[in-house]
Amino acid sequence: INFLWNYGFLLGIIFCIQILTGVILASRFTPDITYAYYSITHIIRELWSGWCFRYMHATGASLVFFLTYLHILRGLNYSYLYLPLSWISGLIIFALFIVTAFIGYVLPWGQMSYWGATVITNLLSSIPLLVVWLCGGYTVSDPTIKRFFVLHFILPFVALCIVFIHIFFLHLHGSTNPLGYDTAFKIPFYPNLLTLDVKGFNNIFILFIIQSLFGIIPLSHP
Repeated sequence: INFLWNYGFLLGIIFCIQILTGVILASRFTPDITYAYYSITHIIRELWSGWCFRYMHATGASLVFFLTYLHILRGLNYSYLYLPLSWISGLIIFALFIVTAFIGYVLPWGQMSYWGATVITNLLSSIPLLVVWLCGGYTVSDPTIKRFFVLHFILPFVALCIVFIHIFFLHLHGSTNPLGYDTAFKIPFYPNLLTLDVKGFNNIFILFIIQSLFGIIPLSHP
């Protein structure tokens, strides 16, 4: 076990931050094509520390996928494919992350949101009646953003439930026994691996804060 086992822990921390900041932002967001952008402006300018919550949520979204890809690469490198329960549950979580991120991209209803909503609905156009239900009609309109908002709010909690299932499957063999050997000779988690997790958390949290507070504006430009 090396530092590559740190990414799952870091991913869980950032995912929890995403849920927390998302709930705060959702309490002030208006899912309406006329007022959505203005509600984002209200959050940034008038809500106490609203700008911080919004930028943390935007940075956290990128960081979730960065850590997810590293987590998946670790699994591929160390043959986690042969632990199907953990692997399949992880892929379901990854798929939910993708859907949630695509939908969240549309919600501010800025200059690229209509294009994003059109692309998402066109991807599902081969499934009868689904696009009509998702759009609330035959084109992207006001009911679309309302449905997207509901899905964007619910799907992270669905993913969180599957995360617990993923951890349960992981501990069938033990998180310090990645190859699944049935033996008592296992690597103790404390204190060495706990120290490694804390070190990784410190590094990624510093990067997260610096990016959220100082580097988010240039990356937000189209």
